[in-house]
Amino acid sequence: MNRPLLHVFRNTPFGRETLLQSAYTCRRMQRPLDIYLPKDKKFLFYFDNEVVQVDLDRSYLHQPETAQENAEAMLQLGPTLTTRFFQAEKYTATGLPDLSPGYGMMTCPRSMSDQTSRIGLGFIGSKVRRILQTAPFPILIPSPVYKPWTRLAVLYGGSDAAAGALRLALKIQQRCNVELRIFSLGDRKELSAHLEQQGLADKIQRENWHVFSSGRIGDHLNQVPHDALVVLGAYGHGPIKALFGSTMETIQAGLPNNLLVTGPKFNALTTQDAAD
Repeated sequence: MNRPLLHVFRNTPFGRETLLQSAYTCRRMQRPLDIYLPKDKKFLFYFDNEVVQVDLDRSYLHQPETAQENAEAMLQLGPTLTTRFFQAEKYTATGLPDLSPGYGMMTCPRSMSDQTSRIGLGFIGSKVRRILQTAPFPILIPSPVYKPWTRLAVLYGGSDAAAGALRLALKIQQRCNVELRIFSLGDRKELSAHLEQQGLADKIQRENWHVFSSGRIGDHLNQVPHDALVVLGAYGHGPIKALFGSTMETIQAGLPNNLLVTGPKFNALTTQDAAD
């Protein structure tokens, strides 16, 4: 069975929108959904060589007595989905709950440690950045309001991180049978050479590859379909580079689309169940 998507539920209107997005993505990718109902404002992720502490804002503990009931009501709005609700059972010596890192994907709002009302569209909270830096699985960063996606868009700059994102998108395309468009900024010949070196040149449809030779990436974001799930790799190089560099902050601020981001620990060639 596919590894599930991990969703940390927040029993608020914003949490409702995020859950609807997670559920929709799981249905499209035929992936189970694990919903964590937090009782504590903090939890730990133990990855291979690092421990990440996630500090939740107080909205995640809002009305816990109705959390599962409200989440179940949201899930009933769509087709049947394999779902598991759970609360932390393992606690470390520090008294913090310990969550398993054995997931295929995780949903993270743009911030989990600051109230949503204080978060601008182009801001990624430090705890979400930390998860992305260490997680071996992709991170779904949803739009603030539920928005179904019907196609894929990849931002490709030629780096290994971008290649990993493209490989992931190709797997999702095959599973979901959706259109895939690729957007690049730079010299087409140089980018084509990178694709060739990465073994991807014969896997893309050239008519769906849009290369902009001038300007800034922010000048071309209108070309990204409004209904696309945008797949991109963090910490790359070139005009489309680190997710948390100035260029990608522009992309976040300019694109209200759902984002699926792969961090430096993700490897589409070796990570099992990235999209399978």
